[in-house]
Amino acid sequence: MGALDWPVPPVPEGCVALPVAGACLLPLGVMDAAGGPVLHFLRPGNPLRPDALNAPCDAPLLRLGEVYFSEVAADAVKGWKRHTRQTQYFAAPVGRMRLALYDARPGSPTRGAGCRVVLGRPDNYALLRVPVGVWYAFGSLDHAPALLCNGADIPHDPSEGERLPLDSPEIPYSWEQD
Repeated sequence: MGALDWPVPPVPEGCVALPVAGACLLPLGVMDAAGGPVLHFLRPGNPLRPDALNAPCDAPLLRLGEVYFSEVAADAVKGWKRHTRQTQYFAAPVGRMRLALYDARPGSPTRGAGCRVVLGRPDNYALLRVPVGVWYAFGSLDHAPALLCNGADIPHDPSEGERLPLDSPEIPYSWEQD
């Protein structure tokens, strides 16, 4: 893939930029309610999903291709994976997860950079944007299962995803040391 094939989206106001270009976190709302909390995921006014009627024509709108959930068993890890056309929007409504990102995109200003993010309640219920072309993997924390919600911008297409083993020498990250 060439440099133009891996777009680096801007980080909108209200989001926390991560060391991987285009990756960011947006804190999400948790509302107390009788019987258990209500958790936001996407809503109008979210800076990662601007109101299409009020956004400038060149604004990077979050288009939903599908929303799905990935359960991760206690102490399990899923990944490495990257998408060639799909942007991922992750939140962990149940349990806590560690997610690792690695930027191998040619032409990216952060090529070779990586980072680790913990998502989940009670301390970091947030929406994580994983840009096209960024490798990611995730695992459960606290010796308990966790649930990842993914609002992908295109419907699942197995032909546009790529995988590497967790111990791949192409990605300088060790799950054993984490």
